Amino acid sequence: MAIQKNVLRVADLPQKKPTQFDIQPEAAQLDQITDQLELSALRKVRFKGVVAPIGQRDWELTAHLGATVVQPCVVTLAPVTTRIEEDISRLYLRELPEISEGSEIEMNTDDTVEALPATLNLDDILIEALALALPLYPKADDAALTQAAFTKPGEKAMTDDDARPFAGLASLRDKLNKDSDGSA
Repeated sequence: MAIQKNVLRVADLPQKKPTQFDIQPEAAQLDQITDQLELSALRKVRFKGVVAPIGQRDWELTAHLGATVVQPCVVTLAPVTTRIEEDISRLYLRELPEISEGSEIEMNTDDTVEALPATLNLDDILIEALALALPLYPKADDAALTQAAFTKPGEKAMTDDDARPFAGLASLRDKLNKDSDGSA
């Protein structure tokens, strides 16, 4: 069950000035985020920003996320520590442009625009931003991939060179060229 302390009801936000927030999760919430994102550890998390009105009906969230995460190395499983510093921007629109059935449209590549919800869960936004900022393949500085070959006992293991799709064709071409030079 997620701790939800930082939820803003849009109807309660002031229409004339920005609403500031500064979230520094406590130990229990850090543990939940660590488990949810399958991290080894999470520390020094801060999510600070503002939710500001745009016009009469829309809202913009701008913030900065800082966090120190520890993930297992994809090669050695050794802990890899990464410092994350990300600027976050979300635009919440009361009315999104309508899409008519059957017509062709160009997809908007702006992934910061969302439909305006009744509440803004800043904890969820923090977790989503952190998840998107995590390194996909964390690797320790001294980690190196080595070649591993697996096969049945008594058989020759297939190597990377054996798996190259045109390696066999190159040797066949060389053999044919050699044969045609000797028979002429």
